[in-house]
Amino acid sequence: MTEENETGEKMHYVCQTYVAKKAARGGRGGLQIGKQLQYSTASEAQIRAEREFLAENCIGADAYVVTEDLTSGEVGSPTFLVGLGTVPDDEGV
Repeated sequence: MTEENETGEKMHYVCQTYVAKKAARGGRGGLQIGKQLQYSTASEAQIRAEREFLAENCIGADAYVVTEDLTSGEVGSPTFLVGLGTVPDDEGV
């Protein structure tokens, strides 16, 4: 679900969760994306992130918005609305 404005852009509001990634033998564990859910508003995405963070196997959740240029199809960098628990510093999971 998205929000389209008069400038030919579409806003995507996303809730993303993280789970622990098991370490390979002798290695170090990390983060893995659990769920990626899209919403109509920033508020909906943020509320869902807060709710998902309470789930048993969720170690982190965030909500963010990205803007898509409808003419070129390019998507901009995310603007984070909330980050809960353990989330990547650079979001490069």
